[in-house]
Amino acid sequence: MASPTRRSGHLNPTAGSDFGAIASALVPTHDVLVIGAGLAGQRAALAAAEQGVSVGIISKVHPVRSHSNAAQGGINAALNPGDSWESHAFDTIKGSDYLGDQDAIEIMTREAPEEILHLEHLGVTFHRNEEGKLGTRAFGGASAARTYYVADITGQAIMHVLYEQLMKYSEQIARYEEWFSSSLAIDENGECCGVVTRNVADGSMELFQAKSVILCCGGNGQVWQPTTNALICTGDGIAMAYRVGAKLMDMEMIQYHPTTLAGKGFLITEGARGEGAHLLNANGERFMEKYAPNKMELASRDVVSRAEQTEINEGRGFPDGTVALDITVVPKKRVHEALREIVLVGRDFAGVDITREPIHIKPGNHYTMGGVKTDVDGRTDIPGLYSAGETACVSVHGGNRLGANSLLDTLIFGKRSGRDAAARAKRIDATRPSKQVLEDEENLIADLVSREKGSGRRISEIKRELGQTMDGKVAVFRDEAGITEALEIVKRLKEEAKTAYIDDHGSVFNQDLLGAIELGYMLDNAECTALAALERKESRGAQYRTDFPERNDDEWLKHIDLEQTDDGPEISYSEVTITQWEPEARTY
Repeated sequence: MASPTRRSGHLNPTAGSDFGAIASALVPTHDVLVIGAGLAGQRAALAAAEQGVSVGIISKVHPVRSHSNAAQGGINAALNPGDSWESHAFDTIKGSDYLGDQDAIEIMTREAPEEILHLEHLGVTFHRNEEGKLGTRAFGGASAARTYYVADITGQAIMHVLYEQLMKYSEQIARYEEWFSSSLAIDENGECCGVVTRNVADGSMELFQAKSVILCCGGNGQVWQPTTNALICTGDGIAMAYRVGAKLMDMEMIQYHPTTLAGKGFLITEGARGEGAHLLNANGERFMEKYAPNKMELASRDVVSRAEQTEINEGRGFPDGTVALDITVVPKKRVHEALREIVLVGRDFAGVDITREPIHIKPGNHYTMGGVKTDVDGRTDIPGLYSAGETACVSVHGGNRLGANSLLDTLIFGKRSGRDAAARAKRIDATRPSKQVLEDEENLIADLVSREKGSGRRISEIKRELGQTMDGKVAVFRDEAGITEALEIVKRLKEEAKTAYIDDHGSVFNQDLLGAIELGYMLDNAECTALAALERKESRGAQYRTDFPERNDDEWLKHIDLEQTDDGPEISYSEVTITQWEPEARTY
């Protein structure tokens, strides 16, 4: 590891602070910096460390509190005899509504079996069947039961095992836990060479230096309210990359999960339907017979969400704007074995014993298929800047992600980006980032804390209006009038954010200040999403335009790319990579 460096004598009290200045910690220069410590970040850090370079992994929360914890149902791989990567690839491509890039999908599905075995050897306690072999469950949009799982805590189980591996590589991987990354550093050659961070514990600011930077900051679900996403999922990495000139792709493709608790957004895993649960309307009808007669409740997520919302909109839902998920058809022993966390969620947050009565659910914001445009090795169009996981768009999910492909995406492309970033770091000499980027961030924070109470709106008020607007206008069903209204509101909120004030002016664990910075990220994400949704004049995957209800391959079998300019987001297009599966009608 390179020797530590410190900006001489630099103290970082926050303007107007109630606390005394605290000296900045010693911060080393690393070959590879990974921003975010969920599954993509941890896998990237481990892959880089295995190449013998020094690695820093930075997370705004403790790594095992990352949102990968929320992944319940499992991880896909064609590992069973009789299954094949080709079948997995085709299901993924069909699920993407043919917007997924098939070269990337081939890589992900080919490498999936090896990654599952790697995790099992590391100690992930995947479910085993009565024969003692790795057991699977069925998931939506899949032609075979290829989802490997740990009850309904799969993401959490994998994350803790990978965190153990970070401990194993502690000599090579430095962990910066509860450091908030706010801006990327670009050198005079236009290459990424570091990141500006804030130590959440004391408010000190640092400019980390690296030869390669990998963004693994998760998704942007907090742009919508309610959402299944954690409070930390505010689109940080997507916005930071966008602000330094990286292209975004497929931003209009926002997945609504079919089964979330109304008003709260809590996720009810797809594993419940994989175990055999039924969806019922208020008339007691198993309505998926009408929408997906072959796959029923295990059609792809966009199909099931639209079916549910149609039942609700046409008056066949319950008075609280929901339909019912009936898990009572699953044997009680199996529910307690495979869905134990959902039993607790139903009891604690809905007052329902799911083994005895149906639980009311509705579609809810869950995942972004879009993100920072990358190639299959995680490279963005800015040299030195990489991305993986939900922050990135490879694009393996296209218009709609299949359940249990997200964990696979984080691991396969986290690993590939870590390896490539390490190889780059070995080839090049380090460049020194300009301190101007740090000074700009310090000035931004000084401006935020200097605003007087009542000078504008509260940050929380703007967040609430943003979330309600996006959930109302850019959700399961969309049209030009609604998206246009949402875009206008987002632009107004961006202006109001410039005068919004915070209450906490302290340095220590100032979440109020971090929330204000996150709001800026969320507004950038919202603007790009709404603009892309308005541009795509067809229905494909998660993008369902009621004014353009048909898929139009002749005009729209292409990606929408977005790039920041002085005049706002600029739209361009890129081709969808097709290897061997030509687009065809998508039915379940």
